[in-house]
Amino acid sequence: MSAPEPPACLGPDEMCARIAAFAADALGTPRCSVRASGLRRMPGGSSRETWSLRLEIERAGGAPEVLDAVLRRDPPGRSGESDRGLEFRVLRAAAEAGVPVPRVHFCCSDPEVIGTPFFVMDRIPGETLPRRLLRDEAYADARARMTEQLAEILARIHRVPLEPSLRAALAAPTPGDAAPARAQLDAVAAGVRALAAEPHPTLDLAERWLRERLPPPTRAALVHGDYRIGNVVFDAGGARAILDWELAHVGDPVEDLGWLCTRAWRFGSELPVGGIGSRETLLAAYERAGGGAVDPEHLRFWEALGSFKVALVFIQQSNVYLSGRVRSLELASLGRRIGEAEAELIERMQDVP
Repeated sequence: MSAPEPPACLGPDEMCARIAAFAADALGTPRCSVRASGLRRMPGGSSRETWSLRLEIERAGGAPEVLDAVLRRDPPGRSGESDRGLEFRVLRAAAEAGVPVPRVHFCCSDPEVIGTPFFVMDRIPGETLPRRLLRDEAYADARARMTEQLAEILARIHRVPLEPSLRAALAAPTPGDAAPARAQLDAVAAGVRALAAEPHPTLDLAERWLRERLPPPTRAALVHGDYRIGNVVFDAGGARAILDWELAHVGDPVEDLGWLCTRAWRFGSELPVGGIGSRETLLAAYERAGGGAVDPEHLRFWEALGSFKVALVFIQQSNVYLSGRVRSLELASLGRRIGEAEAELIERMQDVP
């Protein structure tokens, strides 16, 4: 068998033809024809690519169906860093539990189809750009509502039932000790040591500081893993859907709350919850929605670990550029932002004895 044609060599028409052929096999019961068109790369997605497209589906004996869809795939050269098939399964479980997410349709793990694994889901109308949410007058009502909405959605995510094989695939930590907080800290610290291109003494100090403040054991639940403004589709009425589940895992649910409050995701605003709300409003709404009471110090630990993790994200992205795998100025520029996360950690370590 010949090697798959590199994705960069596939034009839009060829990609559409391959996607349509795969979709017809995946959806066909008993016979199905699919036409794909309008394939267009969407902005954003430094870790995974998203493409918009239109699918026209005809099943034997049924009325034609038209889908405005999104294809999500690994970028060329970065396949295998996370699992599109697992993300597909998590999205399906979340939807079944009533979490507002795009409906998923089919998933392909074969890189020979379009070069890297992918899945296709509904396109949800709305905005995702944080700057527009935080600044545009059209979203004033959304800003006022979204802190409570995001808390309620999180409470729902943290109650998603996971069938045994999915739970096992999400690498649930061993109960007891300070897990899963210790497991997350160990993973981030190991990533920093493995990938940093130069010494980062601030991060070494932050790791020791965090280890001295590990929260007590807590319940394990499905954690989104990247729950922040930027991964939320919103409109004038507020949150519509939660995107980008590639980092989902089983862990401490307060991790998601802390990540939402991490300074990097406030985009210059002084309001801690994604630049739009207060911690007090967030925690009160989360408890009302059935998520349980959260100790503010437990939240602050995860905020600090969030900044530690942000430093790793910037190290990882810049490492992809430095390795030559993806020559992206966006990835290169993120390496210059490691100092922002370090400054936040220094401030936090000075504020908390």
